[in-house]
Amino acid sequence: MFDIITFGSATQDVFLKSRSFKVRKEKKFFTGKGLCLSLGSKIPVEEIEFLSGGGGTNTAFTFKNQGFKVAYCGMVGEDIIGRQIKEQLKEKGISTDFLFFSKRHHTNYSVILSSPNERTVLAYRGASEDLQKKSIPWEKLKAKWFYLAPLSGRLVKIFEPILRFARKNHIKIAVNPGNSQLSLPQKRLKRLLNFIDVLILNQEEASLATRLPYHKEREIFKTLDEWVEGIVVMTKGPLGVVVSDGNYLYESGVLKAKKVVDRTGCGDAFGSGFVTGLIKRPNDIEYAIQFGSANAVSCLQRFGAKNGLLNRNESIWRFGRVKIKRHPL
Repeated sequence: MFDIITFGSATQDVFLKSRSFKVRKEKKFFTGKGLCLSLGSKIPVEEIEFLSGGGGTNTAFTFKNQGFKVAYCGMVGEDIIGRQIKEQLKEKGISTDFLFFSKRHHTNYSVILSSPNERTVLAYRGASEDLQKKSIPWEKLKAKWFYLAPLSGRLVKIFEPILRFARKNHIKIAVNPGNSQLSLPQKRLKRLLNFIDVLILNQEEASLATRLPYHKEREIFKTLDEWVEGIVVMTKGPLGVVVSDGNYLYESGVLKAKKVVDRTGCGDAFGSGFVTGLIKRPNDIEYAIQFGSANAVSCLQRFGAKNGLLNRNESIWRFGRVKIKRHPL
């Protein structure tokens, strides 16, 4: 019996940092700004890092760091990177019983182009999307919790089977859905969200799920509370986080990081930290918010999605106490 099994992608992340990466404001870009390079030239890179990433393995590392018995369920390619990811998981003490190898695609790969206070990610979503319902040995998935990181592209096909299996077998389930899941027909999405114990979204994702304007926070929460029997978490970046347990609304600020080295994996760190807090202290929402916030801030201060995650012997209060206001719904 595992304490928790995580699902989602496993990737190789390559970080490239260069002063030659230029940020340019331009309306044609989706965010209003673009990262520009001189076409046809050779660009010098001052720093390079090779690290593993992916929501499925990032969250598994948080749970293992906190002393839980953890397994990762996902797929990598039959290549050097896939074998390295398997070895890294085994060395960490995370079970690879449910790690499979795809013959069709290479392991997921991301190139992160970093300039001062900005980054652009080039993402190849490969082998992780090859995981199918028939690939999973369902009878062996014995756990107290499932944690679903974003299931992108074709991987969305296993979303409903996992939820139904968890419900049938009395396994608690936390979900940080991606756009592929949130873009399902709303009637179907509403039905599936009802299976979830902890739903973790950012503000944009909450807007996409409910089809409500981004700024109508109260209406978004009212809708999600009707759909989800469990806890709803909405992160708001530098503005903090809002959590509903169906009875109260918890509005939280953020912990301040002394330095921000890299934002990769910060969302995974918060989500898995929040769930860790709930497992350690069931029904203590304020403790879960503190745990998630501390794990995220710690992650920010090291390159990569795993290097900065809190260890079991590190205090969640080391970065201060997050300010939380509780209001009746």
